[in-house]
Amino acid sequence: MCGGSCACAHHKVGPLLIALIGLLFLLKTLGVVGAATVDLAWPVALIVIGLMKSGMCKCCK
Repeated sequence: MCGGSCACAHHKVGPLLIALIGLLFLLKTLGVVGAATVDLAWPVALIVIGLMKSGMCKCCK
C-alpha cells in the first residue's frame, strides 16, 4: 500500500473515473447527454477501473 506518499499518476485515475461517472449521471439527469451515452460509458469506465486495480503496482513495493 502506498499511503499518501506515492505521486504516481495511475493512483489518481481511479478516483477521477469515479467522479466522471457521477458527472455523467448528473448530465443525464439534466438532459445534457442521452441515455444511450450513459448506458455505454459507465460500464466501460468500471471495466477500466477494474483492470487498473488488477494490475500490479510496481511503485509501491
